[in-house]
Amino acid sequence: MANLFGTDGIRGRVSLDECDDEKALERIVDERFLTPQLMKLLGESLGRCLPEDGDGSQVVIGWDERPHNQTLAAWLTLGFHASNCEVVHIGCVSTPMLHYAVLETQSRLGCMITASHNPVDDSGIKVFDSYGRKSMPAYETLVSETAYSLSQEDREIDDVDRQAWMIPDSEHMVDHQQWLERRLGLFQPLFDSELSSMNELRLDSSKGHATHWLANWLQQHGLSVEEVSSQAAALNDGCGAGELSPGQSWTWGEIGTSGHLLIESLSSQGIGMLLGAALDGDGDRCLLVRETVDGVEVVDGDDIADAILRACPKDWKVAASIESNLKLLSSIEQQPNMQGFETAVGDRWLSHALSPHLSEQEHQPLLFGIEDSGHIVLPSPHPHSPHRWSLVGDGAMTLLLALLAFQDAGSDLMQKGWKKRLSVKNPNRWMWDGRNELSNTVESMIRTHLDHAGNIEEWMRSGLEGESNLMLIRCQFNGMDMSFGLRNSGTQEKTSISLRFSEPEPGFDAMLLMRSVQNLLLRTFNPVAY
Repeated sequence: MANLFGTDGIRGRVSLDECDDEKALERIVDERFLTPQLMKLLGESLGRCLPEDGDGSQVVIGWDERPHNQTLAAWLTLGFHASNCEVVHIGCVSTPMLHYAVLETQSRLGCMITASHNPVDDSGIKVFDSYGRKSMPAYETLVSETAYSLSQEDREIDDVDRQAWMIPDSEHMVDHQQWLERRLGLFQPLFDSELSSMNELRLDSSKGHATHWLANWLQQHGLSVEEVSSQAAALNDGCGAGELSPGQSWTWGEIGTSGHLLIESLSSQGIGMLLGAALDGDGDRCLLVRETVDGVEVVDGDDIADAILRACPKDWKVAASIESNLKLLSSIEQQPNMQGFETAVGDRWLSHALSPHLSEQEHQPLLFGIEDSGHIVLPSPHPHSPHRWSLVGDGAMTLLLALLAFQDAGSDLMQKGWKKRLSVKNPNRWMWDGRNELSNTVESMIRTHLDHAGNIEEWMRSGLEGESNLMLIRCQFNGMDMSFGLRNSGTQEKTSISLRFSEPEPGFDAMLLMRSVQNLLLRTFNPVAY
C-alpha cells in the first residue's frame, strides 16, 4: 500500500476516463493520473477519518481556476455525502481563503482542489483540519489506508443518488479583500512606514484567483500596480512564482527571451527598486523581482524574511526550512532577542514548529515561517475571536508585508551564503532511505572530500521530523556553518541533494562534491547503465 500524499497534498495530471476504485489508486500511484473516481474515494476516506479535533461532520470545499476542478469538486462532494458528511462549497478561491473558510464556517475539515504551481493540466487536493492546519503524515497515512480498504468493498451508488449527492448542501462566500484589510491593520503598526507606492509595480498573479481583484485593491491603497498575468494562455503558463526560482537573474538584454510574462514586462526604474511581484497559481506564496546594476533578479523568501527582521528588529520566533539560506539562519541565532527553528520542507512544517508559540493575545504575534520558494507563514486573527490566532501562508499578505519591510529596511539584500541543489530523477529512488549502507557510503564520501579541502569541527548527522528519509549533515567547515541534505522529493520522482555554507564562498570546488554524490546515486539507481 502506497501513501497517496506527497509534500503538500496529492497532485496528478487530470484524466476524466472512467475507472473503478482499484484502478483509480493504481493510476495515481503508478502513472500520476488523478481521476474523478479517486476524488470520490478520497471524499469517502476523509469522511470516515474526520480529525479528532472539532465537532460535527461539516466539510468545506474550494478550488482554483483549473479547467476540470468543478467536476473534481462534484465527485469529492459525492464521496463525502457517501460518508454522511455535510458539504459546503466556497467556489473558486485561493488556498489561504480555504484556510479562512474552515475557521469562519467552523467546519470539521477543509479541502482545496489545486496543484499549486504545477501545470494547468494537473490538479490535486490539500486537506485542512478544523484549526485551518494542513494535514500531517500520520493522518495522511490513515486516509490512504482507508482508501485502499474501501477499494475492496462493494459500495455501489445508484444514478439518482449519484447526481443528488454531487450537489453541496450549501454555499458560502469568503472575502479575501476584507481579510487583508484586517491583517494589514494589525501588521502595519510594527513598521515605521505606511503602505505607499514607491514606483510602478508589475503584478503577476499566475492567472489565478487574485488576477481578478488584487491589482485593483492595491490601487485603492495608493499603489501604482498593473496585473500582467491576464495575458497568459492559462494558469501557471509562462507566468507566476512557480516559473521563477531563487537565485535567478537576467540582464536587460536577456529579459525579452526569458519566456516569463512578468520578467518581459519590466523596465528600468532605478537600481535596487522593486519592479515586480509574482504569486503562484493558488495564491499562497510570493516572490519579488528587483533591479540590479545590469538587469533584474528574483527576491526570494529568505530575502523577504531578512528585510522584515531588519525593518522590525523585535522578539521574533522564526521557522525556516532546510532549504533556507544558512547566512540568514546564522544571523537569527546570533540575535539574543530572536529564536529560530529549522524544519522539514513544506509550509505545514513551518506552521507545526510555530504552533506551540501561539497564544491568546490582543496584539499581532511575532511569529513567521520562511521558505526560499516564497512561502511566508504568518499569524492571522480568528474570524470569531479577536484574541485567537491561526497560521497561514498567503501570497497577497506576503506582498504587503514585503512592501512595508523594504521601505524601512532599504533596497539592499542580505549577503547570502552559498547554496546549491542538484537532483537525481529516477523511480528507483526507494533505494535511498537515509539510514542504510548507501547513506553511510555517502556520508563517508562527504567527510573525505571536506577533510581534503579544509578543517572540520562538530560533525553531526541527523534526521528531521517530517523528512523520513532525510540524511542531514551539519558541521563547522573552516569556521563556516555547513549543511548537507539528501532526501527523496515528496512531489516528484527524484532524490534531491542540497549543500549550504553560511558564507558566499566555500573556498573549494563544492560543486565537485555535489556531482560526486549525484554520480554515486546515478550508478546505484541505474547499475545497468554504468
